[in-house]
Amino acid sequence: MAGKLALQEVALIWGVKDEINKLKETVSTISAVILDAEAKQRDSEEIKLWLKRPKDAMCDADDLLDEISTEALRREVMARDKKAKEGWC
Repeated sequence: MAGKLALQEVALIWGVKDEINKLKETVSTISAVILDAEAKQRDSEEIKLWLKRPKDAMCDADDLLDEISTEALRREVMARDKKAKEGWC
């Protein structure tokens, strides 16, 4: 029973990691487009203002992904520690 739960948790963690990696790729691509647009439109204040919104959103998304990745890694380490302790007792 405990082994099955551990396996389900590991599968969930890996599934979350895959989704996080996909989201990181998307954020990276959008950030590159924003940076390119900024470089091409340096003289337009209207474009600068327009680009600020998605740029801020991308920074927030990147921060959130970092937090989620950190939490997923923390849980993975805790699960490994728990499994290691169960093996010793």
